[in-house]
Amino acid sequence: MNRCRLGSLSIIIVFTALLAYGAETKQAKIKRALSAAPSRIAKSAKVVDMDAQGKMEVLRDGTNGFTCFPGHPGVVGDVAMCADGPSLQWASDWKSHKPKPTNTQPGIIYMLAGGTDWSATDPYATSGTPIKEPPHWMIMWPFDGKTSGLSEKPAQSGTWIMWAGTPYAHLMINQRP
Repeated sequence: MNRCRLGSLSIIIVFTALLAYGAETKQAKIKRALSAAPSRIAKSAKVVDMDAQGKMEVLRDGTNGFTCFPGHPGVVGDVAMCADGPSLQWASDWKSHKPKPTNTQPGIIYMLAGGTDWSATDPYATSGTPIKEPPHWMIMWPFDGKTSGLSEKPAQSGTWIMWAGTPYAHLMINQRP
């Protein structure tokens, strides 16, 4: 009987959270998305929301080549961020599990509202103890700790290489630009 009540309570909590997010205004999503970037980037960035099925909705057009996403609060790895074109290619390749990213120049992603992820070492982890990331920006280009001298260990300040030793290694810069 208690197990049934607990299951029902869990369903109600999840359903309530989904309704709350679905009821979020377009302006609130835009504000959260733009909080991820420096103001000089945010003022002209495109804002796009993505649902659970991957369908994209443009919330605001932009002119500077950056696209900002509001993310989904409480979902590990789905946080507010702003990315340029090469980074969007990098992310598309990663999501498609391509052997390596195909962007031909470094990309930039801003996560100035902070972030979360499942792993600092495994690009495809989907469970575990989430890591909490401070406000940061990233350079989406292969980095090697052995040749660069940069740390491969997560840090709350400074610069380190996330997902080191994989084709999706990238530079984490824990500060505001």
